[in-house]
Amino acid sequence: MMADTAPATGGRERRVLWGIASAGWLVLLALAANRLAAWSPKALEYPLWAAVLGLLANAVASGLRVKDKLGAVVRTELFLKVGLVLLGASVNITEVLSVGARGLIQALVMVTVVFLFTWWLGGVLRLEKKLRAVMCAAVSICGVSAAIAAAGSILAKKEHLAYVTAMVIVTALPLMALMPWIAALAGMPAGWAGAWFGGNIDTTAAVVGAGAIYGEEAVRVASIVKMAQNALIGVVAFLLALYWVAREERTDAGRPSARVLWDRFPKFVLGFMLVSVLASGGAFTKAQVKDIAALRNWAFTLAFIGIGWDLAFSEFRRMGLRPLAVYLASTVFNTVLALGVSWVLFGRG
Repeated sequence: MMADTAPATGGRERRVLWGIASAGWLVLLALAANRLAAWSPKALEYPLWAAVLGLLANAVASGLRVKDKLGAVVRTELFLKVGLVLLGASVNITEVLSVGARGLIQALVMVTVVFLFTWWLGGVLRLEKKLRAVMCAAVSICGVSAAIAAAGSILAKKEHLAYVTAMVIVTALPLMALMPWIAALAGMPAGWAGAWFGGNIDTTAAVVGAGAIYGEEAVRVASIVKMAQNALIGVVAFLLALYWVAREERTDAGRPSARVLWDRFPKFVLGFMLVSVLASGGAFTKAQVKDIAALRNWAFTLAFIGIGWDLAFSEFRRMGLRPLAVYLASTVFNTVLALGVSWVLFGRG
């Protein structure tokens, strides 16, 4: 009996030790990513550092052939969902309404038109449909957070989310610096400039950064316009789930049941919406909202490390350069459209 029990016990002990080692390196990389973000220029945000460190850990562990064992506690999807739920605390519906119908109209126009344009262009260049959907959500709504929700709705591959995340970071950083400069050259009023930043740049942090460069009023309008787009995450996630089950995965069994839609719908989006409603109703103090934002950043830091850790370069090579072409073209389209829409709604009054 002892001879049979000893190997099993030894196996459990090894798994526990590898689990501790996995948690240890993950925490150390998260601390390093946030420290590097604090030390580096404002444009180099923590998601970039976290993804880079995750990639480095991926390469080292793969070279040493211990990746499977060291990945014991890497739960990228869980970290992403937790971060997205906590993001709801920063979407205050009352503040969104403070810019009146203009902010909501801009959000609806931008999300709808940019999503459909990106979907059409991705079809022209024959991108895989799940990659197209994740990319459409990221470009049209709010970058990584929307991409996460879309990926959950349609069960996209991790590589699709990783690819789109990389594109979001690559495009958001230069836009954060260039758009305030262009707005200053054009002599744009703060409200118009802020609405342009908020309607175009794909990450909330970069939106705030661009607004801060331009001025206090630009920060306020940019943040609210971006929050209005963020508030549409749940709507887009539900519509994507509905479309995917009804059209892309349609079977001879007929229309999808409510049960199938419920099973497919990303439940964490409901958490996002609930937290947003609570925040809008004054359930959290300013200090608590700040603490929630800090927890959200830590969750996203762990998630971005996981994205780098899970990345399969062979999948990137298989996808080729067409996704990059679609994302960049859609970003240019988004920039021009946001300029015109923000001028109509914010530039003349």
